[in-house]
Amino acid sequence: MITTRPADARGHFDFGWLDTSHTFSFGDYHDPAHMQFRALRVLNEDRVQPGQGFGTHGHRDMEILTWVLAGALEHQDSLGSRGVLRPGEAQVMSAGTGIRHSEFNASDREPVHFLQIWMLPERAGLAPRYEQVGFPEADFQNRLRLIASPDGAEGSVKLFQDIRVFVARLEAGCEAQAELAPDRFGFLQVARGSVILNGQTLQAGDSARLEAEPRLTLHAETASEVLLFDLA
Repeated sequence: MITTRPADARGHFDFGWLDTSHTFSFGDYHDPAHMQFRALRVLNEDRVQPGQGFGTHGHRDMEILTWVLAGALEHQDSLGSRGVLRPGEAQVMSAGTGIRHSEFNASDREPVHFLQIWMLPERAGLAPRYEQVGFPEADFQNRLRLIASPDGAEGSVKLFQDIRVFVARLEAGCEAQAELAPDRFGFLQVARGSVILNGQTLQAGDSARLEAEPRLTLHAETASEVLLFDLA
């Protein structure tokens, strides 16, 4: 079964410096029907203006994955980690017992467009950690590439949760396939473009919950980028 949700049904706020859309309840957006899906708790699409960002703030007991679609995002945290995240690089932060960090647009000229994803950890009280990994552009071309997993397989960043996250960048007219085990669930987020998922059309910002859907075929109507979550 595929349950789709259009982009314009998400929570949306424009603060001038930040334009943000929330797939699940977050901050001032509360929707009892969209609190989370399995261990996937937050999926925010953010656009931050040049030189702007999120000042130092804290998190606890959450796996936070960030994926940049365009531009560059500067990060620093209380562990001493510093870095700039660009398209093709996955960043994960295990908040665990507590971590403080800031995120700013690294450019004073161009906006940064990114997805921030929060997942409930396998248990509370983990040690905080930070990891950032880059992947060759060719890894994503017309195929689903693993970027995050519980075992760090294929060079992906490690998650302390039974979730596998894949990214594909599809050329117009191209397809990618995936399979979900009988006891697994899927969640698809279209980051850009337009795709047909098992016969259903999804546009940029649209999402789909996948239950008892063992085989997935993604056909790109236009050049597209998608994220697929394989969930326990």
